[in-house]
Amino acid sequence: MPDQNSIEISHLSKTYKGNLDPSVNDVSLIIKENEIYGLLGPNGAGKTTIISILCGIVKSDQGKVLLNGIDLANGNESIKKFIGVVPQDIALYPSLTAKENLAFYGAMYGIDKKTVNERATIWLEKLGLTKAANKKVESFSGGMKRRVNLIASLLHEPKILFLDEPTVGVDVQSRNVIIDLLKEINQNGTTIIYTSHHLEEAQDLCTQIAIIDYGRILAQGSPQELIDNVEKASNLEDVFLHLTKRKLRD
Repeated sequence: MPDQNSIEISHLSKTYKGNLDPSVNDVSLIIKENEIYGLLGPNGAGKTTIISILCGIVKSDQGKVLLNGIDLANGNESIKKFIGVVPQDIALYPSLTAKENLAFYGAMYGIDKKTVNERATIWLEKLGLTKAANKKVESFSGGMKRRVNLIASLLHEPKILFLDEPTVGVDVQSRNVIIDLLKEINQNGTTIIYTSHHLEEAQDLCTQIAIIDYGRILAQGSPQELIDNVEKASNLEDVFLHLTKRKLRD
């Protein structure tokens, strides 16, 4: 039986008020179940806007999105039950402990306290945070905050996980722990949609990639397919620079 489509995006467009150019410009994508799908592009390419639309945070101007076969336009509330979101900015309460933050997010998902505590304990151990579980998040390093942020998105065991720059600003050890965990939950059946500026990381992690610039898809395929399609490219960074050019972005 072939893999089912986890996400179907058809002719998605979005222009923010006050902007002349669209942030997302006629994007169409199909993401299969159990993919680790990378959305890669320079600053301002439209990656975060696409993820924000898929999560129901931002409304598109036009286009259609199906998540696990459910139309986002009609089933926003039901979709929230099976998606997890790890935003680029840390979404934790600094004056609460790690466990208190996770208890809060678990309650928001409607999970009973016993289950939240059991799942939080497992994830905290997996991510090397057991000793810090009862410490306030404001005392944590950037890598520790990122790991707690990730756990908060996993408590309800989502079928689809969106990650916007999940390893930005973290130490090498934290990054490796996060990447290993993402591979594990993907192997257990979670589809992952991921943005990053770490191209070597994306090349190792992603099964499929779309390279985006100025709101449009420039190329898509497996990392190796993208490399093979660009003459003299030896890695994903070569492909990225070939497609997006070397002009600085702010």
